[in-house]
Amino acid sequence: MLRRLAFCLAIVTAALGLTAVPAHAAPDFSVLVFSKTAGFRHDSIPTGITAIQQLGAANNFSVTATEDATQFNATNLARFKAVIWLSTTGDVLDATQQTAFENYIRAGGGYVGVHAAADTEYDWAWYGGLVGAYFSSHPAIQTATVRIADTTHPATAGLPAAWSRTDEWYNYRTNPRSQVHVLTTLDESTYSGGTMGADHPNTWCRAYDGGRSFYTGLGHTQSSYSEAGIRTLLLGGIRYAAQGIGDCSVSSQPPQQTDLALNRPATASSVENASYPASNAVDASATTRWSSAFSDPQWIQVDLGATRTVNRVRLLWEAAYGKAYQIQTSADGTTWTTVRSVTGGDGGVDDNTGLNASARYVRIYGTARGTAWGYSLFQFQVYGT
Repeated sequence: MLRRLAFCLAIVTAALGLTAVPAHAAPDFSVLVFSKTAGFRHDSIPTGITAIQQLGAANNFSVTATEDATQFNATNLARFKAVIWLSTTGDVLDATQQTAFENYIRAGGGYVGVHAAADTEYDWAWYGGLVGAYFSSHPAIQTATVRIADTTHPATAGLPAAWSRTDEWYNYRTNPRSQVHVLTTLDESTYSGGTMGADHPNTWCRAYDGGRSFYTGLGHTQSSYSEAGIRTLLLGGIRYAAQGIGDCSVSSQPPQQTDLALNRPATASSVENASYPASNAVDASATTRWSSAFSDPQWIQVDLGATRTVNRVRLLWEAAYGKAYQIQTSADGTTWTTVRSVTGGDGGVDDNTGLNASARYVRIYGTARGTAWGYSLFQFQVYGT
C-alpha cells in the first residue's frame, strides 16, 4: 500500500511539473574553525566549537574544525568562505602557512577572531592588522557592561544597549578605532582592571587586504557559548566574514559618545561631609562619590558650559541610591523642566536613554531614597551633542 501511494504521488508530481525538494539542502557556505594553541589553552574551545556547529546546523552552513596547521594551504582554504580563529594563542602557523592564509584573504576570504585570537602571532604584522589589535592584559573574570556601538549590524542588532555579562575582559595594546568599525565597547566604570579609558572597543569589523575581518574579545568562559547574545554576535560575525552581510566601513563608524558632564562644575543640595562633594560624581571615577544628607528631597546638578542636546543620562549609584527621582534640564540653572521621572529604582546602573532635551544644566532631583541613608552617586554622566 505504501509503495503504491509513493508511486501515485510521483505520478502526480510529474504531471504538475513539480520538482521534489531534497531532504537536506546544500549548505550556503562552509567555514573552518581553527583552534590551535601554542600558549595558554582555553577550556572553552570545545564548547565554542559545538556552538558554532549548532549555529551552522540551524543556519545552513557547514563547519569543519581543526588544529592542524597544515590545512592552511591554497587547495584546502579554497573550500571555505571564512576561517574562525577560536581562542588561538602564540605562534600557530609557519611562514608557508602564513603566506597561504594571506593569499586566501587577498582572494576575498573571511576571518573571524574570537577572544584569544588577539593573543596570537605577535611577530606577524599582517595578522596584527587583520585581527585589529593585540592583547595586552586582563583583570579577573567579573561582570561588566558591554555597550552596543552599532545597533544595525547583524552581529549586534537586538542586543541590549547596555549588555551586562560575565567574562574575561581584554585590554589591548592599541585602540583600533581609527582603522575598524566598532560594534561594541566596554564600560570601564562598571568593572575593575580596565586600562583603555573611556573608549574601549572590544568587538569590531572591517574590510582588510581584499577580504573581510571580524573580531570579538568576548568568549573566554564555557558558559558564554550558551548565551543567546553571544550566539547572535558570532552568527552575525560569521555571516559578515563569509558573505559580506553588514556594513563594516570605517566611514560609517557610529559616532563615539562623549560625556558632556566630565569634570564640569557640579553642585548639590547637601553633602554628607566634605569627603563626598558633588564634583566626585563627574570625575569619571567609579570609586569616588557624592553623598547627600540623610533626608528627602536632595539634588545634584551639572553645568555643561553651553547649551547642548542631551539624549542620555547615566547614573552609577553606590549602595545608597535614589528609588524615585526626576531628570531635569534648565537653560539658566533656575527654571527646571522634568524630562523623565523614574520610580521603583533599585540602584546599580540607571542608563536613561532616548532623552531629547536642549539645555545647559542637567539635574537629578531625588524625591525618595532607596535606603535610610542619603543619595550616593559614583557617576553622573550626560551624553549628547
